[in-house]
Order: sequence, then structure tokens, then C-alpha cells
Amino acid sequence: MISSDCSIEWLCLPFFDSPSLFARILDEEKGGYFKISGVDTLKTYQSYIYRTVILKTVFETKQGTFEVRDYMPRFHTSQGQVYYPPEIHRNIRVIDGNPQIVVEFKPMPNYALGQPRFACSQSCIEIISQKGDYDNFFLYTNLDAQKIISGEPIELKESSFFLLSYHEKLQDSNLHKIYVEYEKTKSYWLDWVLRTDLPEKYLEMVIRSMLTLKLLTYEKTGAVIAAPTTSLPEIIGGSRNWDYRFCWVRDASMIIDLYVRMGHLQLATRYIHFILNRMLLKHDNIAVLYGINGEKELTEIELGHLNGYESSRPVRIGNDAWRQKQNDVYGELMETMYAYFFINQRTQMYMEEEMWTVVCSLVKYIEDVWKQADCGIWERRGEPKHYVHSKMMSWVALDRAAKIAQFVGKKEYAQRCQKFAVQIKEDILKNGWSEDMQSFVMYYGATELDASALLMLHYGFLDRKDPRMVSTVKQIYKHLVKNDFVFRYVEADDFGIPENAFIVCTFWMINALYLIGEEEKARQMFENILTCANPSGLFSEHIEVTTHRLTGNFPQGYSHLAFIQTVLLLETDYNWSDVSGVKNWLADHGQRQPLTART
Repeated sequence: MISSDCSIEWLCLPFFDSPSLFARILDEEKGGYFKISGVDTLKTYQSYIYRTVILKTVFETKQGTFEVRDYMPRFHTSQGQVYYPPEIHRNIRVIDGNPQIVVEFKPMPNYALGQPRFACSQSCIEIISQKGDYDNFFLYTNLDAQKIISGEPIELKESSFFLLSYHEKLQDSNLHKIYVEYEKTKSYWLDWVLRTDLPEKYLEMVIRSMLTLKLLTYEKTGAVIAAPTTSLPEIIGGSRNWDYRFCWVRDASMIIDLYVRMGHLQLATRYIHFILNRMLLKHDNIAVLYGINGEKELTEIELGHLNGYESSRPVRIGNDAWRQKQNDVYGELMETMYAYFFINQRTQMYMEEEMWTVVCSLVKYIEDVWKQADCGIWERRGEPKHYVHSKMMSWVALDRAAKIAQFVGKKEYAQRCQKFAVQIKEDILKNGWSEDMQSFVMYYGATELDASALLMLHYGFLDRKDPRMVSTVKQIYKHLVKNDFVFRYVEADDFGIPENAFIVCTFWMINALYLIGEEEKARQMFENILTCANPSGLFSEHIEVTTHRLTGNFPQGYSHLAFIQTVLLLETDYNWSDVSGVKNWLADHGQRQPLTART
């Protein structure tokens, strides 16, 4: 996480969920950071290199102009493997004149438990933790190490570099090697974008969102994290501060479903393998969330020595949502497997058989638990309830399982699943609909509205012209929309009354308005939310409805996923739920039609 003034404010190495090396976003004074700045700076500006995740910061100073290019190396080796070392490169290039820089290198390992010890050699500074678990890191550079540690000004006479690595390098780092790895990394990202099926409108924002979702994927296992940060507050100064550096099956499955539909089947295959490796036996149940290596127990701990972002305490690591029952996750996972089966057409036989076993195992589990109360999509920590969204996603799971069964030739099993799906649907229509409120409600018997009911349209639970669906959208718009932003719900929960809107729900509302024929209102809301992305085109989880300030963990995968879904709907009439729509993407010989074609 790099600020607009070229300071690394948050970094965990070697993994997403490792203890931080820099954490100034969680404690301004003692969190640690790594900042490069110019002496006598007149102007700075920042942007990504075209269609890559390489960040460029340009400094215009009285003595000259230079730029810093920040990235993590990623490219294919000569053996065809992806090289993705846990390291940051900070390349400095002189554009004109003789500028001077100041380097503020303030590492604070292990969530800033204590000052580190430095060990300097000719080309390397070793950073050694002195409190907490032992760890060490290596900073390689062609600049004066002592001036870096002391913070003295350094005159730039040629191109320079910093390479901050978790591993000690076995080969010398020099400008040529750094340059080659930069060019390979740039080529990797340009090629990845080229291989992505993209709509014509809002193209660059969609590309930025796709790249952001890719960055949330752990290459080694295929896990997809919700966000790369912890404890950035939903409400500034409040206690709704959570660790999102884990793989929620719900969020990850929806992101992978998008990858499948936009041409990245290899990435989707890794995630499918991640799930298959969690459900090795037929009695194994899927968890709500996992660590990036498949860990199931993610005990929540508060770090009392950190002040939190703008004094928003507590700072938490781990997430106790792993202890909850959330019955909606089966539907999101089954939807992903459904799309994977249909778009991929045929997987390897052994993988197909494993996936079919998972489908059958999930169906059996849903048949046992769909009538039970749970904690719901919003992970409320109070008493479990019969959440309508969880019931609806159980219907999705059975409906998609039936379609998968039909696809693989299991017609009797398909009929069984479809019969069960009808039973669940009838139960929802009977108990989840409120005549008094003329809307589907949050849970059976509730008087609360819930924005997740908007997803009934997304998944095809009811037709867009169904009066109950139209009325639900209008009631949610009336009660949960403020200044064109949508709240998940507005009643108090375990932590008080929500104050900020949920970005993903805003995109859900845009989609729902479009589907019921309120296109003008939908596009107005869409253009409004686009103005709230940060200068790099990134979204967080929440937004303050009066100031438009982004809050919560950042960048949030769920928000970027929903943005892309909305673009595809508004610009291509994309149908996410209809199996015939999936088949329409497939032209002769298994090739998909372009997303720019209207379905």
C-alpha cells in the first residue's frame, strides 16, 4: 500500500497474512514506513503504468525531475513457470537535472512490536526483528546504505534502485538485472490484460478492477483474499475493524466466477483445486473462510499496542467469522462450479469426477442444513436467524446442481435436485415475503429490509417483472438509499447503527433498477459511484454518504467484482443466471462470443 507521496504505508512479507513490516496506516507514529521524497519538491503526480500494476510517482524539484516505479516482480521463466518472489522493487530514474532524494526507511517488523536491528554490508541492509517471532529482511541498493539509514540527502547521478526482499539474494543485484525484471513484469501484465475478454465502455476502469482482483489471488494455492489489509475501519473512530486477509468462500467464488466468464480459466482452475483440496472426503464440509494455505482456525486477536487508523481501535488480526455458520456460501460456490462446467466445456476426467463428488457432497449438506438458522451474509455475531438470503442461496445451490447434473448426464439426480430447489423456493415465498412491507425481508418474521434481497434478480430467483421483485427493489430503494448510496441495512446490529453505505450494495441496486426498467435512475446512480473511486480507480468496502470518503479495508475485492458485473449488465445486457445465456457465450468449436455483443 503506497501513499500518494511515495511512502509504503503497509507491507506484509512473505505472505498476505504475515505480520507487517510497515504498518503506518495502523499507527502513524510507530507503525513503520518506507518513503522516498525529493529535496525542494515543487510538484508530484502519480499513476499506474498503462495497463499494469506498476505504480509511477514523478517528482519535479528545483534541481531536476525524477520518477519512482514501484512493483513486485512477476513474469514467466524460461521453463514456463511464474516467478513471483516476495519482494518490492523501487526503481528510480532521473528525467532531467541533478535532483536529490531523501529516503526514510523505518521498518517495524512483527506489527511494530519493537525497533529492528540493522546489519549493513556493501550493497545490502539486513533488517532483523528483535521482538516477537524471529524474522529478517534484506534491502539491496546501489545507493549509500549509511545515508539511507540516517536519512541524509542523496544526489541522483544515475538510475538507482531499491530491492526489498524477504529472501536473501544469491546473485548480485545490479541495474541491468533490475531493468530486465522490470520489463518482464510490465510485459506480463500487458499480456494478461490482452488475454482478458473486456467490454468496450468503461474499459480502463474495468481493466484496473480486473488487475486488482488478480492481485488478491495467492499464486501458490489459488486462494483469493477479500482485501490485503486489516482493521481499516468501516466507520472512522469506531470498532468495526476486521482482518480481511483471508479467503472467504463467498467472495472468492464470486470473483472466480467472474474470471471464468472473462477468459481466465487457468486462474479459476487453481481456485477449484483449492476447494477440492479442502473437501477431500465426502463428509468434509466447506468452511466460511480459510487462510491462504487452507488454514481453518483463524483466531481473532487484538493488538493493543497499535493506535489504529485515525485512532480507530481495536486493531485485529485473525477473524472469528471462521466459527460461524453461513449457509449462503454453498450457493456461491455451486454457482462458480456451474459456470466453470459450462464455459470450460470439459475438464480433465479426474478433476470432473472430483468436482462432481463435491457437488453431490454440497447437495447432501444443504439438504440437511437449509432449514437451520445461521449468521447470514453480513456475519452478524448475535443470535442466528433464518436469513432470507441464506435460504435463497440454498435454492441457487440446488438449482445449479440440477443444471450440472443435467450437463454430465445424471438426469435422475437433476430431477431430484430441482424438486428440492422448488421446495426451498416455496418456503422462501411463504416465509420471506412480508405483505405489510411489500418486500422480501432480512429474515423470517422480520420487519427489517436487507440489500442482499436485490441478488434475487442476479441469480434468477424471480423474474424481473414479478410484482414482488419490483416492489422489493422499490422498497429497498426507499428505505436503504441515502444520497444515491445503499446501506446493507439501517437497523442497529451488534455494534450499533450503521453509518456508512456499502459499496457492493450500491452496485446491486444499480443492477436491480436496470433490470426492473428504471434504467435512467440506474445510470445516474452508477455515474455517481464512479466519481468516488480513488485517483487510481480503486474502491474500498464502505463509503461516507455525505463526504464520499472511502472507508473500510482497501482495495476491496467484492466492490471491484460488483463494479465489473454492473458494467457488463449496463453495457451488454449480460445474463448471469440463465443457463441458455451461458450457452450463448459459446460459439462453434467452443469459442465464446465477445462480451460486447448484446445477448
